[in-house]
Amino acid sequence: MTTTPARNLGLFAQLLDPAHRADPYPLYHRIREHGPVRLGGAPVVVLSSYQDCATVLRDKASSVERHYASIPLGPTPVHDLAGDLAGELTGIAPMLFRDNPDHARLRRLVAATFTPAVVRRMEPRITAIADAALDRAAERGQLDIVADLAGPLPVTVICELLGVPLDDEPLIRGWSTWLARALDPVSATATTGRPDPAALVSDNNALHDYFEQLVRHRRTRPGDDLVSALIVAEDSGQALSHDELITTCALLLIAGHETTVNLISNTVLALLSHRLHRQILRVAPPFVTSVVEESLRYDPPVQLVPRIAREAIQLPDITIAAGDFIVMLLAAANRDPAVFADPDRFDPARANRHLAFGLGQHFCLGAPLARLEATVAINCFARRVIDPRLVSDPPSYREHVTLRGPAAMPLTFASIASANAA
Repeated sequence: MTTTPARNLGLFAQLLDPAHRADPYPLYHRIREHGPVRLGGAPVVVLSSYQDCATVLRDKASSVERHYASIPLGPTPVHDLAGDLAGELTGIAPMLFRDNPDHARLRRLVAATFTPAVVRRMEPRITAIADAALDRAAERGQLDIVADLAGPLPVTVICELLGVPLDDEPLIRGWSTWLARALDPVSATATTGRPDPAALVSDNNALHDYFEQLVRHRRTRPGDDLVSALIVAEDSGQALSHDELITTCALLLIAGHETTVNLISNTVLALLSHRLHRQILRVAPPFVTSVVEESLRYDPPVQLVPRIAREAIQLPDITIAAGDFIVMLLAAANRDPAVFADPDRFDPARANRHLAFGLGQHFCLGAPLARLEATVAINCFARRVIDPRLVSDPPSYREHVTLRGPAAMPLTFASIASANAA
């Protein structure tokens, strides 16, 4: 089925409508039914099938470097979309906006310190953080999953990994939450408008200055943290430059915070409407691995990702020209019935090949940590929170479209068991 350019642009623009925020998936189904489309005749291609998204993610001609784009200048919705996606955080996150071989060099240097072994060693500490959050909620008799568990846990973990002092965590959390909005290409809404560019620049500069001081301090007083390890990391005689160290710290903070908040919140939300899965988790904690993987497919924290065609890319139903800006709707691909049977059903037992962490050279470096944080948090929740129920169904959602998750999720509950008794 084909549609007119105006129809294509209008259908995609509906993602901006707050009416779709609580459940965008019927809209994703409608978009996917039309196949790959161009927006309004502009050099912007939207992909929504699993096969198309997976092919482009793996293709070497698929770039993250903005200078390849042929987006026309001017104050058009498409230009705003491309500019926000590809440009605003270039100074913050080098690996997100660099192709190989430069990307591979940076990734190897970070991966040498941010190893699976380092992540695994964090499990007892992550468990302690999650249990402490639930202990505080039990004392108050109130629990908001976002504010009390999903929000604080990831930023505390990444701050401890980086060696950020405990007293500075609230400051870091505020910068991270605000700057994450710049990752959203369609954050303009009727209620809030776009993120204030001046505020973004101010927070960007403040975060840069903070890590500038932390890196300089760790050069003279190294500790048992990632910043100290990154300072001495080498690959074939190459090390991270001073500026690369600072931007890498910022990347680890921002990319690893907001997305994991949403992953934990979205998984709890799915479990609240699937009592049987919660009961299984209480008696079989290893089941949590399948629950988290299914949540990544069913309601991914990152709903779409951008690329730019460095060269022409041929797909079965469309030719992507060199310079085209590509928007891949991962949330639509993850519910493609051509790959996933009964895709709108939350089924942790299914074989899962979701695209939530991407594919190819830009596969999420922080995936092991995000998975560990989510599995620990979800097991603590399922084990300790008895008879949880949403206060508001559906909960209120963040204004983001790219990064999807509830803004708040207060619950009622019969009790919160002690960590030792649960």
